[in-house]
Amino acid sequence: MRRKLSVMTLALGAMVVSAAAYAIPPTAEILSYACAGCHGTSGASAGPSMPSLAGQNKAFFVDAMKKFKSGERTGTVMARLAKGYSDEQIVAMADFFAKQKRASQTTEIDPALVAQGKVVYDNACKRCHLESGKEFEEDTPVVAGQWLKYLQIQMGEFRDGKRKISDKKAEKVKSLTAADWEAAAHFYASQK
Repeated sequence: MRRKLSVMTLALGAMVVSAAAYAIPPTAEILSYACAGCHGTSGASAGPSMPSLAGQNKAFFVDAMKKFKSGERTGTVMARLAKGYSDEQIVAMADFFAKQKRASQTTEIDPALVAQGKVVYDNACKRCHLESGKEFEEDTPVVAGQWLKYLQIQMGEFRDGKRKISDKKAEKVKSLTAADWEAAAHFYASQK
């Protein structure tokens, strides 16, 4: 009888400890592990069509995740994944990624397009994408050092109207040609 009571007490204690472990909310770092498969460990992307999140603007990250969550911004995977996070978890992940060292990707670029892209940057992008895209204003993302393929995809969506751009930015880029967008992508990809 005493042995049964001891076993039952241990079992009950294990259940209480187990339940308590599940009651502790996950840390921002633990939440970020779900992002690692696509966006890399600590947000340093290993794939050319995925952005690095390390060093990303916190306000931009929160805004993007909320837009994915609401369906305002579409994405093959992100629109579904974002729905699984609370607003508080999104803010915690944004803070975590913002504190990581910015990751620059090594990608093949065209030096002539980089030079043309610098002119586009100086004329149309410099006011919001500060320090050649390494810094940000308001909800503008860090674009320097992102994969060229990712930049081409995103800029193509802005250019073609598939992705909404703020009115302020739309005014600045309305005269850009497809060649200008391509050059800007090479410029930003070249920035370390």
